[in-house]
Amino acid sequence: MIARLVDRLLSHDLPRSRALALVLVAVLLGLALTPFVFPGTQAMNVAAKVMVFIVLVASFDLLLGYAGIVSFAHTMFFGIGAYGIAIASTRLGPGWLALAVGVAAALAVSLLLSLLIGLFSLRVKAIFFAMITLAVASAFLTLASQLSDWTGGEDGLSFRLPEALSDRRVAYYLLFACATALVLAMLRIVNSPFGRVLQAIRENDFRAEAIGYRTVVYRTLSNVLSALFATLAGCLLALWLRYNGPDTSLSFEIMLDVLLIVVIGGMGTVYGAVVGSLLFVLAQSQLQNLMALAAPLVGGVPLLSTLISPERWLLWLGVLFVLSVYHFPNGIVGRLRARRSRQPVPQQKETP
Repeated sequence: MIARLVDRLLSHDLPRSRALALVLVAVLLGLALTPFVFPGTQAMNVAAKVMVFIVLVASFDLLLGYAGIVSFAHTMFFGIGAYGIAIASTRLGPGWLALAVGVAAALAVSLLLSLLIGLFSLRVKAIFFAMITLAVASAFLTLASQLSDWTGGEDGLSFRLPEALSDRRVAYYLLFACATALVLAMLRIVNSPFGRVLQAIRENDFRAEAIGYRTVVYRTLSNVLSALFATLAGCLLALWLRYNGPDTSLSFEIMLDVLLIVVIGGMGTVYGAVVGSLLFVLAQSQLQNLMALAAPLVGGVPLLSTLISPERWLLWLGVLFVLSVYHFPNGIVGRLRARRSRQPVPQQKETP
């Protein structure tokens, strides 16, 4: 009974690897129990960032991994969601109505922009589409920085939430519930007939067009869905931080982080977003602290002490990324599933 329920919740897309299943269960339990096991503010902030990035990366993989579309405008929709909550809460005051208006307005803006980008840009070749989305995202970042009356400019906007969310644990579990629901929804989409068509277009768009699928329509819909999920991820970020600014949600560095996480976790699988986001955020938040602990141990070695300095943590993060790409060319999830598929099937003994 439980196995059947889990199978339905995962839209019949089981991990297909015992190691991957154990990792996913550990991630789910770890995120669910973080406020009790690690009651400190820093641990909850890291866990909240992991959940936001899981939704953001999975929404981008819906576009890149399943439809084969490269877009650099993903953080624009992420920022629209965060600014929707921030502007509505600032203008209307703390309340559930402000949150509802902010989410609805952000989704409407993202729907319109993603539809326009899809209709006018997806007819061109992939590299030209990527360049167009990069230009649109850069223009939106400049616009958000200059409209200081609405966005707060470079300083951003700080706001208050409803009284019920003043408790950080309540806000955390609201974030946890929303992130879980969004991930399950994306699993349902990619394992639906619509998702199968997207994968067919990714593999061979000419053949998909020849058998009757209008590839432009499906690519546009995937662009719209990906943008809406990214917008909701931005809303979750603003709810947790209670602040938003250009560097918080619109920075191009976030886009680079998303690309790295997709490669690390594995393209074309929602589970890759879960594993990759966890590893990347933990490395990003804890690597500098680990290097600070190790630095006194090598203080007498000239070159090594310089390399182990906490200020060099970005260097080692890059090294870890290169090693992960080298050893896991198909991503961690792809590697685990490939190992499972290579295992020999046990032969049944013949009965005399």
